[in-house]
Amino acid sequence: MIYDYSKYEMREMEKLVFFAAGYGVIAVVVFLFFHSILLSLLAGVLVRFLRPYYEEFMVRRRNAELAVQFKDMLTCISASIASGRQMQDAIIEAEENMSVMYSPETPIMAELTHMRRSILENNESDKVLLEDFARRTKNEDIRNFVQVYITCRNMGGDLEKIISRASGILTDKMNIEREIRAITAQKKLEGRLIALMPLAMLLSLNLFSQSYIAPLYTTFTGRLIMAGCLAASVYGVWLMEKISTIEL
Repeated sequence: MIYDYSKYEMREMEKLVFFAAGYGVIAVVVFLFFHSILLSLLAGVLVRFLRPYYEEFMVRRRNAELAVQFKDMLTCISASIASGRQMQDAIIEAEENMSVMYSPETPIMAELTHMRRSILENNESDKVLLEDFARRTKNEDIRNFVQVYITCRNMGGDLEKIISRASGILTDKMNIEREIRAITAQKKLEGRLIALMPLAMLLSLNLFSQSYIAPLYTTFTGRLIMAGCLAASVYGVWLMEKISTIEL
């Protein structure tokens, strides 16, 4: 079970791969721009500053996956409620039904397993468990559903209709997000290809026209120009990713 969905903790192997790959990429890029092994080795440690961006990316991806999984959970719960089950029984059945679609390591299965154990072993209220789930995910859709469910439970209402409506709203929202991603995917790809072009051109010049670009590596002015080009490339990549990332 994840205690805070707004944070991402890398596993040990994941840390090793991330730092090794990041160190290698940064060292190679810096070497292309400056032809200095020492500077390349020193610059590789900058990978530690990329960790927050990677973790933020993984948080967004995990939360997007959780939204899809939560919609499937609502579908299972709605079917159980329609057959006359109470919410606690519906949660237990949802775990069994969704185990066919998802592995035990997925966030929603970990949450359902935790809820089932809390209900059967500790006799905890489904209201408390759902409130805790919404608080930890910090997901607006999940929080809204839990608030509506609690209000419906306290005041009375058609729970099956509410769950079906919530599932429909989530489906519509995901369809909109999918369309937006499809529209921006091509522009993201174009931007990343453009970002790689300076590196590809610099590599080709180093391989086939070393004497032509030698002044860029042997003179003070040339090194300043290369430093400016590297800084502009990094800023361009950051700006492109920022512009093409749309928060819904």
